Amino acid sequence: MENTNLKRINELAAKAKAEGLTPEETEERDRLRKAYLAEFRSGMKGILDNTVVKFPDGTESALKRKK
Repeated sequence: MENTNLKRINELAAKAKAEGLTPEETEERDRLRKAYLAEFRSGMKGILDNTVVKFPDGTESALKRKK
């Protein structure tokens, strides 16, 4: 996510605490938050998919998804 989008999310959060948001700003905030979370989850999934646990006996095991 671009740094400008993250700054805008923070600006809207500060404004919401201080004086409240207009309906348009609320929609923008929600849209930006959803995009941020989607990108974060995608990156975290990539990290976890490539994570391997190494046991003391030398064996390795990839992480598995919980069901």
